[in-house]
Amino acid sequence: MKLQQVLNRVCKACEEYQMIEEGDRIAVGVSGGKDSLTLLYALAHMRRFFPKEFELEAITVDLGFPGMDFSPVAELCRKLGVTYTVVETRIADIVHTYKKEENPCSLCAKLRRGSFNEKAQELNCNKTAYAHNLDDVIETMLLSLFYEGRFSCFLPVTHLDKTGLTLIRPLIYVREADIKGFRNLYRLPVVESTCPAAGRTKRQYVKELVRTLQAEIPDLKKSLFHAIKTSSIPGWQPAGQHAGTRPAGEEKHSSLAADRPNQDL
Repeated sequence: MKLQQVLNRVCKACEEYQMIEEGDRIAVGVSGGKDSLTLLYALAHMRRFFPKEFELEAITVDLGFPGMDFSPVAELCRKLGVTYTVVETRIADIVHTYKKEENPCSLCAKLRRGSFNEKAQELNCNKTAYAHNLDDVIETMLLSLFYEGRFSCFLPVTHLDKTGLTLIRPLIYVREADIKGFRNLYRLPVVESTCPAAGRTKRQYVKELVRTLQAEIPDLKKSLFHAIKTSSIPGWQPAGQHAGTRPAGEEKHSSLAADRPNQDL
């Protein structure tokens, strides 16, 4: 997928859900994965033509896993003209050594979000951006349905009362397959995760299940995404259809929603 195609879909999401307002300072969560780098690349280029001016800060929360070099990401940020900050943490040790969590993803995600939001506030950002794509939307809904017995999903826009930040997800109209193509075409400097839990989660199981079903039902993802957009989940109706955000004012993060190792923020 070429840049213009990605920009079209990101702009559509931003406009339909009013994700970006004049003067926003947006902290982009950059894990080093293909999704977060695609989001960073797209938003950096959007600054040139989007009708509302906004600023970007790129933030990586270094979990402390060995062998992860973020210097290529720093170089990309330099080329894009985006300030880059790496937050050093010991989250890996806390989760895998001290706590010895059987299902470490939930605790890891919680600690990572805390470090990310704290740095975003320090940098005077009023919004944060996570790189969840269309496939993540579908997989999260199915995880909730299969393991929690409810039809639910994270939202395109969420106001976080505890921090005063607003969380946006501009990649919700971009499929993972297209992001892979974009990564290859633009040679994004992906930093492979060395987390030992990678690939061994319920989310991975659901991803493979969807892939298997799609071989028999070609329009499966389109249908599932349509079901979410037209559902009664508050916040999934576009702005023109009285879109809102979670009434409680704080996004709910279940252990299943966090079941994505080194998740692209």
